[in-house]
Amino acid sequence: MAMNDNALVALVDEALLTLDDLCRVGAVTPEWVAERVQSGLLAARHGEAEVWHFDAVALRRVRWMVRLERDFEAVPELAALVVDLQAEIERLRARLDRAGLG
Repeated sequence: MAMNDNALVALVDEALLTLDDLCRVGAVTPEWVAERVQSGLLAARHGEAEVWHFDAVALRRVRWMVRLERDFEAVPELAALVVDLQAEIERLRARLDRAGLG
């Protein structure tokens, strides 16, 4: 049975993914990840690729970026910008909801 994004994020909320785990779950190659980490578009914990670990936020970011790059042929920088804007929209909506204005 395939998991949706929310279930995957819930599974890794407390744990960190290795580069191999992120590639498997995010359906990307290590080269794809390395290019985005080195460009500053994706955050990894630790400095060397052999010991990179990724949290749930990084997994969600990878999945969004992959879709944007694939479906809209977006360059990585544009995909990252769209993901940043989407995350900001979600944060603002949550603030509105907490304030009873949503």
